[in-house]
Amino acid sequence: MRIRLLQGLALLATGLLAGAFGYGAANLVPTFNAVPLDMRLSFHAELMKMNGITMQAAMAVSTLSSLTLATLTRGRARLIAGSAGLLTFVSFLITRLGNVPINGQIKEWALTSASADHAEILQRWELFNNLRTITALTAFALLITLALRQPPADHAAPKNQLVPSTSA
Repeated sequence: MRIRLLQGLALLATGLLAGAFGYGAANLVPTFNAVPLDMRLSFHAELMKMNGITMQAAMAVSTLSSLTLATLTRGRARLIAGSAGLLTFVSFLITRLGNVPINGQIKEWALTSASADHAEILQRWELFNNLRTITALTAFALLITLALRQPPADHAAPKNQLVPSTSA
């Protein structure tokens, strides 16, 4: 039962992470690119204030729950859960080392003006965003695969279960 709850937590956290990154890649980035630069910079800077806590929490819970699940399972399940945990950790590293420093530049630009090479820097931010989206979605797919490959709890008879006798 403990493993199933942990698996549910890993699925929930990783699904939220993948969903947030996926929504950003599919909807926010195209919107950023469709509006005037000053509007994008202001909105992006404000959005990052809100995302800082929630996205880091989702990445932490995704990584820790998946890696804990890997330590409590064996065989192929361990490999799948461990891979999901590593992928969410890679999402964190991409965010921390790629997106966050650029977010700092964007905050400065929102208060002053964008640098001459802003288009190239914003493209790099989008590349990092796409990479972290792919790693999070892959982690989520792995956890779904893990959940689907296990028999439902009600189909697995507990060991040493007493079977009623049919003799009178």
